[in-house]
Amino acid sequence: MSGHSKWATTKHKKAVIDARRAKSFAKLIKNIEVAAKIGGADMAGNPTLVDAVQKAKKTSVPNDNIDRAIKRGAGLLGETIEYLNIMYEGYGPSGVALMVECLTDNKNRAAAEVRTAMSRGGGTMADPGSVAYNFNRKGVVLVNKTEGLTEDDILIAVLDAGAEEVNDRGDDFEIISEPSDLVATRTALQESGIDYESADVAFVPNLSVAVDAETARKVFRLIDNLEDCDDVQNVYSNYDLSPEVEAELEEDE
Repeated sequence: MSGHSKWATTKHKKAVIDARRAKSFAKLIKNIEVAAKIGGADMAGNPTLVDAVQKAKKTSVPNDNIDRAIKRGAGLLGETIEYLNIMYEGYGPSGVALMVECLTDNKNRAAAEVRTAMSRGGGTMADPGSVAYNFNRKGVVLVNKTEGLTEDDILIAVLDAGAEEVNDRGDDFEIISEPSDLVATRTALQESGIDYESADVAFVPNLSVAVDAETARKVFRLIDNLEDCDDVQNVYSNYDLSPEVEAELEEDE
């Protein structure tokens, strides 16, 4: 989830996924492997694995690939999966804050890739902690809008499950909760017959930076460069787009 706006979280993000299908598959598979390694292969007792598999299926990762990833991560194929979770911090154009989450088996390679991508995209690396204070770790569930589904429907379904807020993001509803309430929130949706697109623990900005269209284009190019790195799993940012800027960016498509 690279930022929080209708344009950025739907049209732009989906375009990036479409253009980098193979890389997307590889990153989703890595998430499944890690979830299976930590919590085991039994989906009934591993909600993190459930969410990782759900996201992979929504992105059309073949079931065979998913099954192999679960077995490999859980050690059922005789392989050892060792990944490090590393967070890098930086700044993009106009002081936009960036949190770059990596999952890697080689921290030196990951660091070099992120630094190179940041430099080429016009960003700068930041010291640990200098950007992180701008973000809170939250549970984030996305629900695609369907005919007849309203924000009130979502609120009624998740309010007692610990959800803190529901945001209308254009093509999606975004539900924010504490990480510990993520499973209860998505379970409440399912029990209400509401399908969800994804459920993740993510970094949500608590202070946003308004950017114009030209700055937004530069930020998106920088995020694209970072997301193109094999070890980068997620890029979080605190840019904010006004409706006028979103409309201008729509004309680029």
